[in-house]
Amino acid sequence: MEITPDIAKTRFLPQTVHKRDIFSETISGTLEGYPDFPVVLRKLDGVPIYAKPIAWALARKEIKGLRAVQGIEGCPLLVRVDKTGLLRSWTKGTPLQLAKPTNPEWYRDAKRLLREMRRAGVTHNDIAKPQNWLMTPEGRAAVIDFQLASTHRRHGKLFRVMAREDLRHLLKQKRAYAPHLLTPSETRMLTQKALPARLWMATGKRLYNFVTRRLMNWSDGEGTEDRIERDGPALRAALLAHPQVTGVALCTYALPAKGVGLYAFVETTLPVDDLERLAPSPKPELIQPVSTLPRDTDGAPRMDALTLIATNRLDELEQLRAQNPALAETLAPIIAKRLNLTDRVLRA
Repeated sequence: MEITPDIAKTRFLPQTVHKRDIFSETISGTLEGYPDFPVVLRKLDGVPIYAKPIAWALARKEIKGLRAVQGIEGCPLLVRVDKTGLLRSWTKGTPLQLAKPTNPEWYRDAKRLLREMRRAGVTHNDIAKPQNWLMTPEGRAAVIDFQLASTHRRHGKLFRVMAREDLRHLLKQKRAYAPHLLTPSETRMLTQKALPARLWMATGKRLYNFVTRRLMNWSDGEGTEDRIERDGPALRAALLAHPQVTGVALCTYALPAKGVGLYAFVETTLPVDDLERLAPSPKPELIQPVSTLPRDTDGAPRMDALTLIATNRLDELEQLRAQNPALAETLAPIIAKRLNLTDRVLRA
């Protein structure tokens, strides 16, 4: 769809909150009068004052990157930028950790996408995260979240190194979901991490983690703010100490106002009132007793499915259930009694 001046000025109708952290809030919706053109707003006007410089620095990188990749199939379209934030098109697709593509066509198309971005002088720099890769309904590759993208006027050595790292990170996804498709040269490339990447891991990332996690009490794990790491051990210990509790799984979700809530799925026959009395302070915002936790073959809780329930992501849950009929039966009563019905839905 071509972004005309009239479309760019159209009022945004918010529907669903997908992510909320200290640097932005990501909300999907539509444009008034264009119901078939879904869009996403990276909302910045509610960012705390002390985080605004970093938030807008990241936004400027995203804006510049999106402008450079306009017209490349698999990249979002930039609709507009104003004091509220930046509005882009919504890319329909399944995140890679759910799609788990095993067909060579998807990986060939993903390489095509990286080549076209490279010709445009853009490196994404954040596609080590599988959630930033999508498989579209047509089976094509797409990328989202250009907050860390770089645009390069010259295709010098630094650009070539960063573009190579984008490709290496794609190969990491291939190794995770389709290792049988790796060629010998791709396998060798996976073992050859670029020098800047090694330096970042040894120096810059440590400083980044110190500033965001220690000073700002925030982590880049989808806005979790380390609630599970901070409050989880004591909560698990207190609940599992009761003989009628046989399992605990903890997830996070965006609160309707600000911050992150803790959602506890507890495998038990106890009522929720008893569980709330057992839980130590700070207590989780939501506790859902379940008769059976969904588990994988080694007995560990299926955190991918439980996270989708906790964040009320019913569209992705349907895809997961369709791919796993046996899992769907266990999930059905948990989904029916889910407690978080409001954090993603802003309007009916």
